[in-house]
Amino acid sequence: MALKQIAPTLLALLGLVAVGNALRCNCTNCEKTGYECETDGACMASTYYVSGKEEHVRVCINQDSLVPPGQPFYCLSAEGFFNTHCCYVDYCNSIDLKVPVPTKGGEWSTQVSNWGPVELVAVIAGPVFLLCVLLMVGVFLFQYHQRAYSHRQRLEVEDPSCDHLYLAKDKTLQDLIYDMSTSGSGSGLPLFVQRTVARTIVLQEIIGKGRFGEVWRGKWRGGDVAVKIFSSREERSWFREAEIYQTIMLRHENILGFIAADNKDNGTWTQLWLVSDYHEHGSLFDYLNRYSVTIEGMIKLALSAASGLAHLHMEILGTQGKPGIAHRDLKSKNILVKKNGTCAIADLGLAVRHESITDTIDIAPNQRVGTKRYMAPEVLDETINMKHFDSFKCADIYALGLVYWEIARRCNTGGIHEEYQLPYYDLVPSDPSIEEMRKVVCDQKLRPNVPNWWQSYESLRVMGKIMRECWYANGAARLTALRIKKTLSQLSVEEDVKM
Repeated sequence: MALKQIAPTLLALLGLVAVGNALRCNCTNCEKTGYECETDGACMASTYYVSGKEEHVRVCINQDSLVPPGQPFYCLSAEGFFNTHCCYVDYCNSIDLKVPVPTKGGEWSTQVSNWGPVELVAVIAGPVFLLCVLLMVGVFLFQYHQRAYSHRQRLEVEDPSCDHLYLAKDKTLQDLIYDMSTSGSGSGLPLFVQRTVARTIVLQEIIGKGRFGEVWRGKWRGGDVAVKIFSSREERSWFREAEIYQTIMLRHENILGFIAADNKDNGTWTQLWLVSDYHEHGSLFDYLNRYSVTIEGMIKLALSAASGLAHLHMEILGTQGKPGIAHRDLKSKNILVKKNGTCAIADLGLAVRHESITDTIDIAPNQRVGTKRYMAPEVLDETINMKHFDSFKCADIYALGLVYWEIARRCNTGGIHEEYQLPYYDLVPSDPSIEEMRKVVCDQKLRPNVPNWWQSYESLRVMGKIMRECWYANGAARLTALRIKKTLSQLSVEEDVKM
C-alpha cells in the first residue's frame, strides 16, 4: 500500500480522547479541541514525505496501542521514509523532526537538531573570533620583539680592536674601563660585554627620579654603578643617550662615564637600562643644597664643568675623530659631583651632534628643548638658527653661566655665604612657563644679580665677569667653553688650586 494511502488510516486510528489523569499532547488534526488531545498512553510526533513534500503529524496514542512493550509499533521510524518520536510529558511532542538521511557509514541519522540561527552563529563566530584575537596577539608580539631586536642591533658598534675583551672572573669595572679607553676607539665597551655587565647588576636602592624614570645604585663585582631605568614611553631618550655616549672619543674625566646600555624584558614590559659611573655626592644641585664651598672648591667645580663642556663641544678630526656635540639641557641637576670635588656632565638624552663633513645636525625640528629656566634668550623667543651648530653651543654657554652663578653664591669667603637658590628665583615662579621666562630674559633683559661685594675677592670677581660674558643677549658675543676653561685654569694657578 502506498505511504499516502496509509497516512489517513493511521491518523484515524490514533485519534482519541481520554479522561481522568491524562497526558496532554499537541494534536495536528484536532481543530475542535484547540489542536490538543489527552491520552493515558504517549504523545507522538512524526515526520514523513508525501509527494516530495515534508509533512508533520502530532497525535496522542492510547495505552492499548503501545504494544509490544519497549518498542511500540507506532513509535518506530522507517529508514529514509519517516521519523517518529514518542514521549510521556505534557506537550513533549512539540519538537520538529527531520526525515532521516544516510550517513557516511551507510547508517541512517535520526537525531533532532534544536539549534536555532543564534546558536549556529555563535558556534561559527566564536572560534573565528578567537582565531582573530590569537592572530592579532601573535602579530603584536612579533613586531614588538622585532623592534627591540632592531634597537639592539643599531646600538652595536663594530669594533674589531675590542674582540679580545672578555669578562674574566677577576676582571673589575676599572679594568674594563681601562681596556676600553686604551683600545683605540674610546666609544664604549663591546655590546656583548655591555649586556653581560647589565644583566649581572644587583639593584640596591633608588637614588633619584626624573621625567625619564628612575636612577638606582647598583652593585657589580663589589663596585657601585648608577643604573638609569627609563620608562617604556621614553625609549627615544634612552636610545639617543646611549647612542651619544658611544660616540667615538667621547670619554673624558669630566663627562659621566658610560658603562652599558641594555633593554631587559621581564615578560610583562621592557626596562630600558643605562649603566654609568656612580658618584655618591649626586648632582651639583643636591651638593650645593647640602654644602657651601671654599674658593678652591668653587674653582674646581667651575673649571671641571668648563673642561667637560669644552670636550663635548670640540670636534676632533681624523679617522678616529669625534663630532662636535651640544648638550641642550645643561643645568645643575644634570651635572654630577665626583668624590674629588670635580664635575662630570651627564644626561645627554637631548644632545645634538654635528657632522662637519656633511655640515649636518642630527636633531628633530624642535626649537624649544630643555629646561625653561635655563633656556637662552634666542631659544625662548625662537630666533635661534637651527641650521647653525654654533647656535646650540652658544645656548649651552648661557646655561653654564647660570650654573656658575649657583656655585658662586655658595662660596664661603670670610665666613660669609648665601643660601642656595635657582637662577631667577626672585623673578619667576618655581615652575615658570616659557612666556614668563621670555618676558624676564628677552623683554626686560634681566639676569641673576651679581653682588658688588664679589669685587673684593679676585676669584669671585673673575667668576662674575665670566657669568656676564656668558649671558649676552647676542649668542655670538658669548665666551666659548675653551676660553672659559683657559681663564679658570689661569685662576686656579694664581689661587694654587690642586685639581
